[in-house]
Amino acid sequence: MNILVVRLGAMGDILHTLPAVEALHRVLHRAQPEARIYWIAEERWHPLLDGNPALAGLLPFNRRSASALLRTRQSLRALKLDVAYDFQGLMKSALVAWQSGARRIVGAARTRESLARLFYNERIAASAAHIVEQHCELAGVEAGPVWLPQGALEGDLPSGGYVLASPFAGWVSKQWPLEHYAALARMLPLPLVLNVAPAQVSMLRGMDQVRVHVSSIAGLIHATRRAQAVVGVDSGPLHLAAALGKPGVALFGGTDPCRNGPYGGSMQVLRHPQAVTTYERGDTIDPLMRDLTPAQVYAAIAPHLVSQTLR
Repeated sequence: MNILVVRLGAMGDILHTLPAVEALHRVLHRAQPEARIYWIAEERWHPLLDGNPALAGLLPFNRRSASALLRTRQSLRALKLDVAYDFQGLMKSALVAWQSGARRIVGAARTRESLARLFYNERIAASAAHIVEQHCELAGVEAGPVWLPQGALEGDLPSGGYVLASPFAGWVSKQWPLEHYAALARMLPLPLVLNVAPAQVSMLRGMDQVRVHVSSIAGLIHATRRAQAVVGVDSGPLHLAAALGKPGVALFGGTDPCRNGPYGGSMQVLRHPQAVTTYERGDTIDPLMRDLTPAQVYAAIAPHLVSQTLR
């Protein structure tokens, strides 16, 4: 049996899909050892999946040209797929599943784009609250441990312990103010390291209270593994830390932590009591995210630092 996983991006979404895919692999390995799972995703997210023992292969999704899409279709058809799972629920992902030629196309009964459901011949109604468990329902499995690469040392990191944060998110409304990170850094007994992509370095000019770590995804994975604790907003780096079981604090505003929060129980969620779930892609920081104070974050993270230091 050959199976296709369709989850094209982004970082947090891929990490939220991993438990279902790895659990599916474990189930299939016992029942049908010859079964193979392939994953199609945007190439920039492949460092999260490279070397994963649950996967027989990774395929790049590239829609920049008609010829690239044709090559993708040919690569998928060559696998002679039996089942395609669309974990994304968008028209583009449903079309990829349909173009793959799989005999069964499985998707959610409720999708972000309703037309996507027209391409499924099997629709699964999920009852779980968290998206990780919804994906597991789609695949008919129960969540378990996940495998992640070791990453690679990149950039400048403190030689001892540190707290790691990635301050930026795809939606500005999810972010915590940069001045709050500076204030938190003054409270912490350890250096506060802010991880950013090369294009984001200029946004941190003048923040002398923090250490700036510039890296690719591989460097972020390595830095997260080494961190004593993590402070995160609803973005990929937070979900990476949760997948690695790191302790820390997750700051939430307009997105619902019951559905999209850090999975696994290692992180404490802070959300303003007046926050309302909207999923609006705002281009300014949510005022209620501003109202989460550095003192609150310090109080939540300090016990993790003490327990880590005493080990």
